Amino acid sequence: MAKEKSATKKLIKLLGGIFLVVVVLGIIAKTAGWLDGGSAEVTVETETAELRTITQIVSATGRIQPEVEVIIRPDVSGEIIELNVREGDYVREGDLLLRIKPDLYEAKIDELSAMLLTQRSRMEQARAQMLQAEVEYVKNKQLYDRELISELEYLQSSNNFEAQKSNFRAAEYQIESARAQLRRAEEELQQTVIRSPKNGTISRLAVERGERVLGQAQTAGTEMMRIARMEQMEVVVDVNENDIVNVSVADTSVIEIDAYPNRSFEGVVTEIANSAEIAGTGSADQVTNYKVKIRIITPHNLDQAGSEFMVMNVSEGTQSEESPSFKPGMSANVDIRTNTVFDVVSIPIQAVTVRDFSRSAVADTTESENGNGRSSRGRSEDFRRVVFVNDGGIAKRTEVTTGISDNSHIQIMNGVEAGAEVVTGSYRVLSRELEDGDKINVSNRN
Repeated sequence: MAKEKSATKKLIKLLGGIFLVVVVLGIIAKTAGWLDGGSAEVTVETETAELRTITQIVSATGRIQPEVEVIIRPDVSGEIIELNVREGDYVREGDLLLRIKPDLYEAKIDELSAMLLTQRSRMEQARAQMLQAEVEYVKNKQLYDRELISELEYLQSSNNFEAQKSNFRAAEYQIESARAQLRRAEEELQQTVIRSPKNGTISRLAVERGERVLGQAQTAGTEMMRIARMEQMEVVVDVNENDIVNVSVADTSVIEIDAYPNRSFEGVVTEIANSAEIAGTGSADQVTNYKVKIRIITPHNLDQAGSEFMVMNVSEGTQSEESPSFKPGMSANVDIRTNTVFDVVSIPIQAVTVRDFSRSAVADTTESENGNGRSSRGRSEDFRRVVFVNDGGIAKRTEVTTGISDNSHIQIMNGVEAGAEVVTGSYRVLSRELEDGDKINVSNRN
């Protein structure tokens, strides 16, 4: 009985060993391609390289503001007694905007006018004293020349005459000072009446009738309102330091505004800041941006432009659409067309991937050493841009030099010619799995 159990155990062990060997051999055969006649094909997607026009785009976000906006602040302080405009009104240069209570300034003018009259009286008094001193001086000089008075008396009369002349000149200067003060008071009185400095729309009104405002003699003064050319709007965007070198004045752009989701508008770059705005200084999240101003050239806000505004060079398609009404502060997305190349070889952006050529060199060295398996630790990496071309069902890795790109395609300067079939996907296959010489199966063929 014990012998039968021992024989059974030996049989089980033998069968288990045979099964394990079969499984291992099956895995090796499958990997080596012995069972299916070769290595497995990789399923890919492809597209044909073709000639096209590519426009490089720099995207940015920002807000709308008027190109020209004037802040109205009072030069004098006081109470607003008359306010003739409301927010949104269109005004012309010279129109009366508001009045500040003038009583204090009128009283000051009366006071300074009386002071001027007083100074004139003092000047006449000083003139009379000067003439009297002159008469005494002339008389004493004649007497002194005849040696009828002492030199002391003569010198006293001479000094008195010079003193009276100085008093008269001082009185004249005091009159000039009084006149200057009066002119200043009259100017302040005129500044209680505030008129529009230019044509435009009241884009902001921050005061009401009866409110007191502070003049800007010593401080900035109270902001009362803003006048803007609403038919001349612009978008101010932040462009990253990596992209700003590609942006130039007069570059055209496409503007999308959140308030008009189904429309796009044309713009042109008018100003690029020279000074950077840095956020998160000294931290890992530091960002350096530059302000770029983009004029909106699509006609807009025509109902706020005044009767003299004329729309020039407007296409029929633009005229058929209702004129948009932009308001300061609206959010906008801008695509700036920075560079354009015509009729260049281009492929989808996702077709370009990166491979480490130093790995290939290590693999070749290892094979040439007859399987010794030595590795090159500490080797330097050699990353290059490559494209996989379909060469009769075989993936051929080709190093390429790229140029500018748009949102979907990239310029190929050398390495691939027009008409070549390049692998575009999937991402996992292109970025990790596909190697030079792999068999491929194109899934997008009709």
